[in-house]
Parts: sequence; C-alpha cells; structure tokens
Amino acid sequence: MMKKGKVAEKSPLMMEMQPGTYFWCACGRSNNQPFCDGSHKGTEFTPKEVKIEEVQSVFWCRCKQTDNPPFCDGSHNKL
Repeated sequence: MMKKGKVAEKSPLMMEMQPGTYFWCACGRSNNQPFCDGSHKGTEFTPKEVKIEEVQSVFWCRCKQTDNPPFCDGSHNKL
C-alpha cells in the first residue's frame, strides 16, 4: 500500500479545469496546493500526473488521504 502524504487541508478544492497536464501534490508539502511545487524532493513521494481532456469541474484532494488520487473521495471526513 502506498504511503499517504501530509494533510495540507481538510477539504477538497473544486476548480474549473482547462484541458492540459497537471501535477498533483502527493506529499502534502507544496505551497501551491493542490499542485506540486517541488517540495517532495528528498522524500519518497512523487507528484501524480493528471491529463485533463476537456473543460470540467474537479474536486482535488488536499488531505492526501484519498484512495482515488488525485480526486477527493471524502476521506477528509474521517480526519
């Protein structure tokens, strides 16, 4: 089982996303949540690459405890 990152926030962030490639922070250390800023360097974590094909609303996980990374699955409700 993959180790879970540090809790950055106890709620998801809903964003209207444009098509493109994004890198979700898995470690919870980024100052640019929910996206990677390189703060994982020196840890066992790597960001998760996410390709968005069309404009859509996304609930990005910020608690880093989701079982469906990078998306919120409600795991923050158990924290």
